[in-house]
Amino acid sequence: MKIEPLDILLNEELNSDINFYLLSGNETTLMQKIADVLIEKYKKKENIETSQISTIDNFICEDSLFENRKIFIGNNCKGLNEKNLGKINELSDIFIFIQENSQKIKSIKNFFAKSRGVYLIDCYELSREAKIKILNSKINKEKINISDDIYWLLIDKLDSRYVFFESDIKKILELDSKYLTIENVKKLLTKNISGVEKVFFNLLKKNNEIINIYREKITSNADVNELYYYCRYFCQQIIESKNERDYTNIIPRYLFKEKNFLLNVYRKYNFRKKKILLRLLSSTEISLRTNGGLSIISGLRFLLKVKKITIS
Repeated sequence: MKIEPLDILLNEELNSDINFYLLSGNETTLMQKIADVLIEKYKKKENIETSQISTIDNFICEDSLFENRKIFIGNNCKGLNEKNLGKINELSDIFIFIQENSQKIKSIKNFFAKSRGVYLIDCYELSREAKIKILNSKINKEKINISDDIYWLLIDKLDSRYVFFESDIKKILELDSKYLTIENVKKLLTKNISGVEKVFFNLLKKNNEIINIYREKITSNADVNELYYYCRYFCQQIIESKNERDYTNIIPRYLFKEKNFLLNVYRKYNFRKKKILLRLLSSTEISLRTNGGLSIISGLRFLLKVKKITIS
């Protein structure tokens, strides 16, 4: 059956009867956030492990009396169909499949939408109504009072892409109440391409230059995590694009000035390097979830590893 992303994001309860999730749409940062939230909800209820699978065709059941059940995350819907789902339906494990919209997954999306016991979650840029619901939830949870002027400024000006929306909300709600003014909020909201995101676009410079830029822009754990989500977003686009044409089509329009840089980075990748990059992302995700975030030094190490893979 089809459910809304906010049903996962804003509800504390988890329907533990559901074992199969398909996250689709075209907003990759929201898709990843939903996956992260699902994993955290399961981990709060039980001792559970996560594991990556390339496709459902390559899945091998390694059930054991002494193993905890697992969450399997697949970034490719190849082979995902009613027959294969039936084969693993009796397992207690959870499967989260993540793939952007395409004609190739249209039939399986239709199957998920019409079937009981599975969830289809389509992720698109946040609507005004969605922003209101999320902001209200954050304000109530943090028990923060903000003026109507600031409230509607946030609704109008915050980014529609979830990772950037969430990052800015976090910074604003962390302000001491006496600093929560229209002027200060506007300053935070104008920190865009010239801020944290810019660090990634210096990836091909010399290491000492990257380190200097990193130290200038990254001054808190919130900055580190924001940069990581930017990097992960760009890395996943590289990994998931089959050719340069596909990659060009998914470069966000607002990055038109960085298009040549992004294409230059993409051209340095082959299948082998994409696999190495995917392993780096997976290991970093484990560290991030285990430690509740990345430290400033671990963020820099991650960035330099991405560069090393890129130019190798």
